[in-house]
Amino acid sequence: MFGFEYTGILGLILLVANIWAIVKIFQSGATTGSKVLWIVLILLLPVIGLILWFLMGPK
Repeated sequence: MFGFEYTGILGLILLVANIWAIVKIFQSGATTGSKVLWIVLILLLPVIGLILWFLMGPK
């Protein structure tokens, strides 16, 4: 019963974090190819892509 509620909240948090990361990627001074690569990675692998971007993306 409680599992669905927590899953929904975690999913919403993940969605907001992914949108925030994509906006930050668009605002960055990186090359277009690099931006596209990060955005595709975040869209295809939302959790892993977000973690990788957080650790390796912004400098």
